Amino acid sequence: MIQKVDLKKEVNAVEKLFEYKRLGTLNDHMLNVLQAENRTLDFHIHESSDELFYCIEGEFDIEFEDGMTHLCDGDLIIIPKGTKHRPVCKGRVKCLLIEVEGTLNEDNTGGAYTE
Repeated sequence: MIQKVDLKKEVNAVEKLFEYKRLGTLNDHMLNVLQAENRTLDFHIHESSDELFYCIEGEFDIEFEDGMTHLCDGDLIIIPKGTKHRPVCKGRVKCLLIEVEGTLNEDNTGGAYTE
């Protein structure tokens, strides 16, 4: 039977900061939840895929070369492929990431992502 997913329950079950929990796949996209706090990643680019951040709880910024976009509970942003960006988390944030399989790696997650 197909099961529903409670995003808040799943992200709250993540025990460590910066630990990616895979919820499933949608076509060739992976869906991961994580909790982050007090971290600014290096600027990076995903050359071949867009990336979606959905803020489940908390708030954070996505910094671009020309400014910042602030996200809080219920906001989402789609970052087009080829766009230089970096997440900036000052307080605790819980979010869902949707991106093409293979997009996440140690370089663009500050070393936090492992298969």
